[in-house]
Amino acid sequence: MAEYRAVRERLSFLELCKTPSAAAEVTLQPVEHMGVDAAILFADILLVLEPLGLGLSFAKGDGPVIAHPVRDAAHVERMPRVDVADSLSYVFETVRLVKHTLAGRVPLIGFAGAPFTLASYAIEGSGSRNYAHTKRFLYAQPAAFHALMARLVDVTADYLGGQIDAGVEAVQVFDSWVGNLAPEDYRTSVLPHMQELFRRIGGRVPVVNFSTGTAGFLELVAAAGGDVVGLDWRIALEDGWRRVGRDRAVQGNLDPSVLLGPRSVIRERARALLAQANGRPGHVFNLGHGILPETPPDNVRALVDAVHELSAR
Repeated sequence: MAEYRAVRERLSFLELCKTPSAAAEVTLQPVEHMGVDAAILFADILLVLEPLGLGLSFAKGDGPVIAHPVRDAAHVERMPRVDVADSLSYVFETVRLVKHTLAGRVPLIGFAGAPFTLASYAIEGSGSRNYAHTKRFLYAQPAAFHALMARLVDVTADYLGGQIDAGVEAVQVFDSWVGNLAPEDYRTSVLPHMQELFRRIGGRVPVVNFSTGTAGFLELVAAAGGDVVGLDWRIALEDGWRRVGRDRAVQGNLDPSVLLGPRSVIRERARALLAQANGRPGHVFNLGHGILPETPPDNVRALVDAVHELSAR
């Protein structure tokens, strides 16, 4: 969006996250210009790693970089205890500013990274294709891996709780990298920690359990918890909903790449997806993952308009 790029001309990504007035402005831009049905807090899932002493920066063109990646049990043990209310206070101030400006027009959704995705970044030190360091750590040092996951559950639960206290009306837990695990590794090394996280944050606001690449063990993802289970585009909505359980809500699951195509295709894919939902309550229309940077903003508006029109019918 041109409006977002204008803000980025004067602030780096990390500066933007840490400047509540600017982060609130960016949070509100899709509401003002796209007509979406909720605002999503502008932040980054890795902000919680900084107060853990790992060092966080964003390299232009290369994404996030962790200065001090975790590679052994000793590093996990010396990670400091985090006062989330103090170290991430700028996020909570952004929430309060957005809530004041929205004045109830639409809900505000908060979010955090899931423990495994955070652990993977912490261990790898940056993005990865095969997650070799993470999986080596998991297999060779299972006790240390579980200790790291437990530490991340503590910080994330406090972080999401702080967002809820500040006024968000729903939260989403992003597990973008967990689909790279085998089902058994999810069952033994991730599932217990996810269940603990959802136990600690559940009951206050609706919680979305979002992951990608997990169609092979979707039942385990559903067993982790959450009021809403995210589905990516690699599974048909009706099939995913059946496997999650009809008593649960689902979110998804349009392929983000569809928004690179012509408007006629965007509208048809939206229509087909809504037809799969078939008017049942509990479907949150969304992309199956994050929007691609090269997506034309007008195509996003066309999708929002199509969903509103087709849903009204």
